[in-house]
Amino acid sequence: MALGCDILLLDEPSAGLDPVTAANLDLTLLSLRENLAVTLIVVTHELESIFTIADRAIMLDPESRAIIADDKPVTLRDQSTNARVRQFFNRQPDARRGMGA
Repeated sequence: MALGCDILLLDEPSAGLDPVTAANLDLTLLSLRENLAVTLIVVTHELESIFTIADRAIMLDPESRAIIADDKPVTLRDQSTNARVRQFFNRQPDARRGMGA
C-alpha cells in the first residue's frame, strides 16, 4: 500500500477468504478510512462487506454499461425502484431459473 494516499482502490479484496478473515479485513478497511482519512473505492460482490463498509454503493449494468443504482446500500436494498437492484441487494434468485437450471 502506498504511503500517504488519499484514495485506495480495491478489487474484490475478500474474494476467496473465509468469513472470519473477510470480516477482519472489513474492520481493517474501516480503520484505514477513519484513522487515515482514506477514501476507499471497493469493487465487490460480497453483500456483507458492502453493508459493513460502504457509505454509498454503485451498481453497474453489464448490458447497458451504465450505472443503474447509486445510493446507500440499505436504501438500494429496501427502496430501489429497479427490480434487478433489489434482487441483488436482497440476494434473491432469478425467478426465471427453476430448480436444476
